Amino acid sequence: MEKQELTMASSHYQIGDLVFAVEDIVNDGGIPDVGEEAVIAAAGSRGVVVDCGFAALDVKRAVYLVRFEEGPEAMLGKPVACLPEELTQVQPAAA
Repeated sequence: MEKQELTMASSHYQIGDLVFAVEDIVNDGGIPDVGEEAVIAAAGSRGVVVDCGFAALDVKRAVYLVRFEEGPEAMLGKPVACLPEELTQVQPAAA
């Protein structure tokens, strides 16, 4: 079997990029100690990309680990796996 060379050059985001949640990011059951379907990051939440990779079942599908700001001190939370379409670099308009 030929090993396929993958690079991050084709990814949307790089480690350290500031991103915002396009929609509510909810737990799909993959994060322990957080209720399934609980909102992890509300739409518009600011975060930072801390790692990039590819889905195990589809190596052409990018996945990003993002730490979103939490609480009044805006501390970075635990890393959350996000798909490219769940993220944007466009800051949402202030309400």
